[in-house]
Amino acid sequence: MAEIRNYTINFGPQHPAAHGVLRLVLELDGEVVVRADPHIGLLHRGTEKLAETRTWIQSVPYMDRLDYVSMMCNEHAYCMAIERLLGIEVPLRAQYVRVLFDEITRVLNHLLNIGTHALDIGAMTMVLYTFREREDLMDVYEAVSGARMHAAYYRPGGVYRDLPDRMPQYRPSMWKNEATVKSLNENRQGSMLDFLEDFTNRFPKYLDEYETLLTDNRIWKQRTVGIGVVTPEEARAYGFSGVMLRGSGIEWDLRKKQPYEVYDRMEFDIPVGVEGDCYDRYLVRMEEMRQSNRIMRQCIEWLRNNPGPVIVDNHKVAPPSREAMKSNMEELIHHFKLFTEGIHVPEGECYAAVEHPKGEFGIFAISDGANKPYRLKIRAPGFAHLAGMELMSKGHMLADVVAIIGTMDIVFGEIDR
Repeated sequence: MAEIRNYTINFGPQHPAAHGVLRLVLELDGEVVVRADPHIGLLHRGTEKLAETRTWIQSVPYMDRLDYVSMMCNEHAYCMAIERLLGIEVPLRAQYVRVLFDEITRVLNHLLNIGTHALDIGAMTMVLYTFREREDLMDVYEAVSGARMHAAYYRPGGVYRDLPDRMPQYRPSMWKNEATVKSLNENRQGSMLDFLEDFTNRFPKYLDEYETLLTDNRIWKQRTVGIGVVTPEEARAYGFSGVMLRGSGIEWDLRKKQPYEVYDRMEFDIPVGVEGDCYDRYLVRMEEMRQSNRIMRQCIEWLRNNPGPVIVDNHKVAPPSREAMKSNMEELIHHFKLFTEGIHVPEGECYAAVEHPKGEFGIFAISDGANKPYRLKIRAPGFAHLAGMELMSKGHMLADVVAIIGTMDIVFGEIDR
């Protein structure tokens, strides 16, 4: 009689649901997963080693390219680490701007996750809806930094510049006539804060539309309820954080438990799951977007009424204004020295972490007093989550692996850094 044995398959990296360059070696008994072995090393950017050869400020754009869906949150942790080593206080307005953009980034991340997770499982429409809202927020990124993704907007000591007084306008083209452009520009007539306020007024209605499409959809529930269950004890043991931890019922959020910037002034709730399955994690992300909307509204109101500086006036850390630099020799020298030589950070080491959309994103930096990091270690949330791949997928069907990868919200830029 023929011997029956398990067979091994490669899931990815070319699989459309493998999210980038994940290579997953699966051992299958029929269609049931017996073992899941994630292989990394196909991307391997060497960001931490590269940072040792660049000045502190030159590494800011590298942060955008780690988790390239949550750009400004990566920058935030890095800038906080430098500020702690330097012992400088960020101006209050800059702290509010940072919190505002952290929450914009959280919404951008969750929209992409829910859209692509549904797409992986077979719901085509969802991703078209979520990209509609992402477009508005991407326009805000572009208005403030000039780039739609890799913003490099946060700087040690604050942010690059204050929020613009006007939003970019659509122009008539061969694809958009005058009437279409007029309706598209209706909410872009005021400042960026006016545009964002209009977005926060519309967004809860859009979230209700997503709920109508997915939350009680029986196919979505069949594919996610009871799939990839993680108990609170397992989530802790594997070092999970963010939605992966809160989905298992543990109320842990750095914005509440270890507040940074002005999060201690914000009113918001921490959503938690009950079952610890894919469906609960989806519900947590949906509620997190509603809470982010609340925080954005509070930031908009404060920023409207409180003008002020958005970066420290210490020119050993932050550049002088363009106007001063072009009219004053002293300022020109500061500008030249800062961008050629960089910041000299005092000797020491520190760890700074933010509540990134995917979990706890931390930077451990060691300085030997030079203008470059001596060592830089990045604590990427996705790395710990990917380590739980076998735990979550063992005993499930091959099709469920797709749902589990989607619920982890994996971006390989930060995992295989």
